[in-house]
Amino acid sequence: MTILEFDGIAFDPVGAAPAHAVAQPAPTPSIAQAPKPAPTTEVAVYASAPVRDSERGPIAELRVGVVTAHRSALAAQVAVQRALWSRATSLQDPATHSVGTTTNAGHGSILAFAGVVAREGAFKPLARTDRIRLDRAALEQLAAGAVAEVFGLGHRRDGVAVAARLAAGEPLVLTEIESIELYGGTGDGRVVARYDGAPGVAARQAAEVFALFTGMHLCLSGSTLTGATPAVSGATQGTVELVVTGLDLVPRPHVTATASFAGGEPSVAVQVTVAESVGTGVGPGQAVPSLLLNEFHMTHLARGDQAIAMGPEFAEYTGVRATRLPTGGLLLVDRVRDFDGARGTLDAASYTTEYDSPADSWYYADTANDSMPHFVYMETSLQAALLMGYYAGPTLTQPGVTLSLRNLGGTATVLRQVDLRDRTIEQSSRMLSTTILPGSSLQTFDYTLSVDGEPFYTGETMFGYFSDEALANQTGLDAGRPAPSWLAENPQAPVRAIDVAARRADPAAPLCSRGTLTLIDRVDVVDGGGKYGAGYLHSLRAIDPDDWFFTRHFHLDPVIPGSLGVESVIHAVQEWLVDAGHTADMTDPVFRIPADIPFSWRYRGQFLPTDGTVELEAHIKALHRGPHGVTAVVDGSLWKPGLRIYEVTDLAVELVDRAAR
Repeated sequence: MTILEFDGIAFDPVGAAPAHAVAQPAPTPSIAQAPKPAPTTEVAVYASAPVRDSERGPIAELRVGVVTAHRSALAAQVAVQRALWSRATSLQDPATHSVGTTTNAGHGSILAFAGVVAREGAFKPLARTDRIRLDRAALEQLAAGAVAEVFGLGHRRDGVAVAARLAAGEPLVLTEIESIELYGGTGDGRVVARYDGAPGVAARQAAEVFALFTGMHLCLSGSTLTGATPAVSGATQGTVELVVTGLDLVPRPHVTATASFAGGEPSVAVQVTVAESVGTGVGPGQAVPSLLLNEFHMTHLARGDQAIAMGPEFAEYTGVRATRLPTGGLLLVDRVRDFDGARGTLDAASYTTEYDSPADSWYYADTANDSMPHFVYMETSLQAALLMGYYAGPTLTQPGVTLSLRNLGGTATVLRQVDLRDRTIEQSSRMLSTTILPGSSLQTFDYTLSVDGEPFYTGETMFGYFSDEALANQTGLDAGRPAPSWLAENPQAPVRAIDVAARRADPAAPLCSRGTLTLIDRVDVVDGGGKYGAGYLHSLRAIDPDDWFFTRHFHLDPVIPGSLGVESVIHAVQEWLVDAGHTADMTDPVFRIPADIPFSWRYRGQFLPTDGTVELEAHIKALHRGPHGVTAVVDGSLWKPGLRIYEVTDLAVELVDRAAR
């Protein structure tokens, strides 16, 4: 049995509940009622009973061990909650006011814009269309509310009553839309329109067209478009150019833009907001009756009003450090389609969520992979699994306690290789158990990702919600003991270097992660080194407090995503495979995630903006050669200064010749 550690205490998982665990009676399954806090001297374990043999695995064992060790550690800690995190001066994340991606809400294919890539953090439209010019007849259809008839079926969603109208209650002054560019202008969008009427009205109506074009009205059933008309004096016939400066779903879906006129009139600012009907709720199950949560709620959960996202019980978490989804380009779950659990029921639940992955998504452009990078597989599945576990209310059992979310580990397997560009991923997840500890909570999940009803990825995982004290007392994977890298223990080993930064600087260099996924700059190689004698890789990277992912993961609680730590190990292996000459006989070499090789990970700490460096190593465990390429399997670790906090086992990278398949 593997010996694991948590908060500096070693334990031996036994796969059975600890003798001191006290089962708590299940609360009434009501959205409005949260479970009472567990007594501070006991551990409350919510788990399906009996545990099936199929559920006795690494995660079940890990949970039991963590309960035992964490309870012991907490007994030695000061049981006083530190002051709440200072409230942020702003809930807004300016970097997310942009453009991006999305779909037809899972009801069809996703239309991407050929040759154009969304930058990380770009706004993600709720619907796509290939129609970028509109004549007067099409504009009159929009004025009559026939949005799907103009832009296509992607602009129709089950359960959404379309009340939004172009030029509602006023004359339609637009005569033609010459062009609509999703990524035009400064990157957020652009509209060029001709008009016959008041120029200020034309500017606002052009912004209304863009709001409908991006599907913003699909967030709120029965919503309408509102906005003030800017004061403009000038010709009543002409051309207006609208350059979008902001797109967001928080606090309500809205477009902000600058309008310029061909006649030389001064530019003016304009804003159009999607507003719900008076007296209509916008919380879970209210914004769109057919969906418990949609993109609007996900954005609020990431960086907005948690009462809107999760319900009024979560209002205390707004504006303070608390459990959140990532934001910007790391928000990788869109909708909750069904949920068979209830608020306060913490023993079990199952649910189906969706994520749309357009081909112009930033991570497809930046990865060295043939398709979706590995970290997106991890993030989208983990976010989907955790989402409704949080919704069930484990943190509500400890009111007034600041609890930060951290993933602790898991296992996952690619079942088949599939190109996920322009696909809607269906995420089927189950909450298996919840354990309430003093100042913390633990939840276990399993999940399966599918496309068109066919599974392609499956796994299980455990999350923890931790108090400030618990986070401050983390001592890594080795209980605080020194755990130097293999290279530090073998300083005389012959090292050769791969200059990743120099290779990346060549725009023609193939199979190289770039842009936002620039995670390593150099790999030190010891041929024949490592604990398996098959090769050893080492890399050290400085942490920049301004690194993009700190603003994304999470709002008010910045840490490096664990999945990007795993991704950095993958990049080191990819660079080694290229450097070792394995592409020499390939016509069209590509990297892929191999199927049917389970890998596991453990996290026992966090990389903060102030931690200085990320150090990683990978031990080549196996190199399998096949008729079309090679597959490398490695074990690896990552360190913050003086502390080993991440571990991966059986992480695999495949390099194949696409032309030979």
